[in-house]
Formats: sequence, C-alpha cells, structure tokens
Amino acid sequence: ATLGETLLIPTRIYVKAMKSLKDAGIIVKGASHITGGGFYENVPRMLPDGKRAVIKKESYEIPPIFKLIQSTGNIEWEMMYNTFNCGLGMVMVIDPTQADAAVEAIRAAGDIPYIVGEIISGEKGVDLC
Repeated sequence: ATLGETLLIPTRIYVKAMKSLKDAGIIVKGASHITGGGFYENVPRMLPDGKRAVIKKESYEIPPIFKLIQSTGNIEWEMMYNTFNCGLGMVMVIDPTQADAAVEAIRAAGDIPYIVGEIISGEKGVDLC
C-alpha cells in the first residue's frame, strides 16, 4: 500500500473479537484500547492496584508505517510506544489457562491475536521489554 493509503486505513473496531471471546466462554479480565497515550497511559487503566503488565515487544511484528514514522522523525522508541499503538490496537488480560482458546476465538472473528506478555505483582503500570 502507498503511504497515503496506509494513513487512511480506518480505526479497527474490536466488537467481533470481543463477541467471539464471550461466545467461547472466555473471561476477559481487562481490556485496553491503545489509542492516544499509547501503552504507558492506557494499559495501567485496566489494572488493579498491585498489578503490572509486562509486554514483550518482540512478540509481534511492528507494522512498517510505525518503523517509517520512527526513523523519518528520529523518534525514540519509548516515545513511539507512548504516542502510538505500534500495531497493537487492543490489549486484553486473559487467564493463561484460557489463552489458547482465546487465540482461536479471536482468529475465528477475523483478527490476528498475539500473546504479548503477562501480568505480575508490582507497582501499577506497564513495562515494555
């Protein structure tokens, strides 16, 4: 796709994926739509006190548009993750015992899911590593 075509792609809506999870009996313990404010502002909103999200950046492919923005603008990756979703528009917390079923349900809804990290005890927040 051209740069213009890529920039005009509408915001993805996750209703079908969420409905598919519900229909499959998957319990979503938390969900965060990664919009303005990126990961650092949005992910902590879904966490209870005493819990921290650890997201592994290597667990999914960053779309080329974000790599272009980062390199052309000479933007530090921390700022990219603070401003953009870098390819992950929705982050959900699912019990590890339901992870495989959740991946299947999301695929059935037409989306591409990734297992990107875990929730640990600690100060409320997010680590991208």
